[in-house]
Amino acid sequence: MAFPRKLLNQDEELVLDLRPHWWYLFPFVSVLVVVIALGIVTVTGLDEYEWLRYVAALALLAALIGFAIRYAIWTTTNFVLTSDRLVSRRGVLAKSGIEIPLERINTVFFRQSIFERMIGCGDLTIESAGERGSESFTNIRKPDMVQREIYVQMENNENRKFDRVNAGVRQGGGGGMSVAEQLEKLSELYQKGHLTQAEFEAQKSRLLSS
Repeated sequence: MAFPRKLLNQDEELVLDLRPHWWYLFPFVSVLVVVIALGIVTVTGLDEYEWLRYVAALALLAALIGFAIRYAIWTTTNFVLTSDRLVSRRGVLAKSGIEIPLERINTVFFRQSIFERMIGCGDLTIESAGERGSESFTNIRKPDMVQREIYVQMENNENRKFDRVNAGVRQGGGGGMSVAEQLEKLSELYQKGHLTQAEFEAQKSRLLSS
């Protein structure tokens, strides 16, 4: 199930909408295939053991139910990156989720074993300024590419903030922010390396003289 577009904010763009990697389903698919194979052998080759057919039928029913539940969770789990935030949602009937604004993210780590690198799967850990401090996400498709895209969107988000500050300075109205708030934003951008010393001083002078 795709992430509902109606949940996007105004001017917010959807960048990534990922379900868990197929490896999330593999154990249940494997069990189902094995149970089906054993059921075929039981039905076609063990006529003298009638009770084994009932056992095989029960095992097949349990495997089908397990796979159906796993698949339902897979289809209703989303790892979403937008131009403003990172969103994780899951749940068939009851829903749970977490949202992390991009400006609160400090560091993004990914982890892959050798096998996971071969199949393009891995884990992500997001360190942020939120209450929990860090969040981990498993079975992420191509986590190195996702990590890189998160950093790209973080930088774009900071640039948009900088553009809004600049627009406010040029208009002389501060874009709805006080001079102190604009100075704080400029300082934040400078500390994160999005402004050079000369750019920071120039913008600071404009604000103080406006």
